[in-house]
Amino acid sequence: MTRYLRDMRGHGPNPPHPHWPGDARVAVQFVLNYEEGGENCLLHGDASSEAFLSDIAGAAQWPGQRHWNMESIYEYGARAGFWRLHRLFTGARIPLTIYGVASALARSPEQVAAMKSAGWEIASHGLKWVEHKDMTEAQERAAIDEAIRLHTEVVGERPRGWYTGRCSLNTVRLVAEEGGFDYISDTYDDDLPYWLEVGDRDQLIIPYTLEANDMRFATAPGYVTGEQFFTYLRDAFDTLYAEGAAGAPRMMSIGLHCRLIGRPGKIAGLKRFLDHIAGFDGVWTPRRIDIARHWATTHPHERRARPSQMTRAQFVAAFGGIFEHSPWIAERAFDLELGPAHDCAAGVHNALCRMFRSASRQERLSVLTAHPDLAGKLAAAGRLTAESTSEQAGAGLDMLTDEERETFTRLNTAYVEKHGFPFIIAVRDHDKASIMASFNRRIDNDTETEFAQACQQVERIAEFRLMDLLA
Repeated sequence: MTRYLRDMRGHGPNPPHPHWPGDARVAVQFVLNYEEGGENCLLHGDASSEAFLSDIAGAAQWPGQRHWNMESIYEYGARAGFWRLHRLFTGARIPLTIYGVASALARSPEQVAAMKSAGWEIASHGLKWVEHKDMTEAQERAAIDEAIRLHTEVVGERPRGWYTGRCSLNTVRLVAEEGGFDYISDTYDDDLPYWLEVGDRDQLIIPYTLEANDMRFATAPGYVTGEQFFTYLRDAFDTLYAEGAAGAPRMMSIGLHCRLIGRPGKIAGLKRFLDHIAGFDGVWTPRRIDIARHWATTHPHERRARPSQMTRAQFVAAFGGIFEHSPWIAERAFDLELGPAHDCAAGVHNALCRMFRSASRQERLSVLTAHPDLAGKLAAAGRLTAESTSEQAGAGLDMLTDEERETFTRLNTAYVEKHGFPFIIAVRDHDKASIMASFNRRIDNDTETEFAQACQQVERIAEFRLMDLLA
C-alpha cells in the first residue's frame, strides 16, 4: 500500500463559511514576532552568530564569533521598534498576537508587561530563535517542553498557540502531541483554519503567512519601501474583502517583526494600511486565539472514515460496487498512491476510473456486460442492484406503459445483438423521453464508438454513486 501524506485538497472547492463575528467579510489578524534576545548568539550558548532576517545584506553566520552589528540590529527591535509598534496598535485599538520566543521574552520584562497590559495574546515562538530541522525528535520535544515551561514562568500562564517558524518535519506533530495548544500555525497552506488529526488528538491549524510579511524587507526579491508593503497588503485585503462580500469570507494574516517594520520608513506603510482598512465595515481584527476559539465553536471537528486510511477490506467493501458487479476495480485502486486528496467523491472516482481505463478491453467489456438492460427482465423481476433500482426508478423507468416497455425491450435486444453489450446511460442526467431519444440515436453508431460512449457512461454512473456515498 502506497499513501501520499501531503494534503492537496484542504477544504476543497466549497470551503466552510467561517461566520466571523458580526458577519465580518474578512478577518485581518496581525502577528508581531518577538525574537530579539532569542536569536543565535555566542552569549546564548550558540556556536555562531545570527544571519537571518536583518538589514545586513548578504549576512552569514560567524562561527565562534559574536557579530556586533547583527546583535545591535536585533537590539533595535526590542529598544525602539517594539515601542513604536506598541503605540501604533494600542492607538488603533487593534490587538496583536505575539509570537514570543521564550528566551527572548525572559530578557524583555518591560515589553512583556506592555503586551499583557494591552490585552495582547502571547503565543509561543519556541524556546530559541534557531533552526529545528536538525534536531532529533527527543531534542525537539525537550525544546518544546522547555519553551512552555519558561514561557509560563515569564508570562504567568502557558501559551495556547504555537509557531516555530524555523521548524522541522516533526514539529507540528510533536506540538500537537503535547496536547495543550488551541492552535498551531506552522503551515502556510490555506486562507482558513482547518483540523488535523494527530493520533487521538484533533488539532486546530491556523495557517500563517510568509508573503504578507515584513520579512520581505530582508529577503530578495522583497520590499524596499513602506509604500511597497502597503500596496501589497492593500491589494491582498481588497481581494479578500471582495470575496467576503460575495459570500466567501477568509482570513488575512500579516506578519511583523520589531527590528524590521519598527523602522520609521517601513512603519509608514503599515500605518497607511491600518488607515485603509479602517474605512471598511465588516472587518474583524482578532487575536489568533480569538480565531481559534471561534472556529472550534462554529466548526467543531467530526471524524469520519477516510478512503486513504481504510484497510483493503474496508475500501473494497465501501467501493467495490461502484462499478457494477466489478469489485476488482476497487481492489486495484487501493494499491494506488492515495492520499487526503482522495478522501472525497472526486478523489475516489479518479482512482477507480484510472483502474477501469487502464484495464484490458476484455475487462472493460466485462464491466459493460455486468450492467442490466434498461427496464429489462431483471428490473421486472426485482433483481437489480440497489443502486441500479434507484437510478432507473429516478428516471421513471419503473413506471412504463406497455407500449414503452415493448419499445425498450425491442431496442435492448437490437442493441445487444449489434454491439455485444447492453445500452448504458447515466439515467440521472436524463428523463424518460431523453433516454429514449439517446437510445434511438446511439443504436446506429458503430461498435467502437458505442464502446467508448458506454465506458464514459459507466464512469458517469460511478460518479453519481460516489457523490451519494461521500457527499
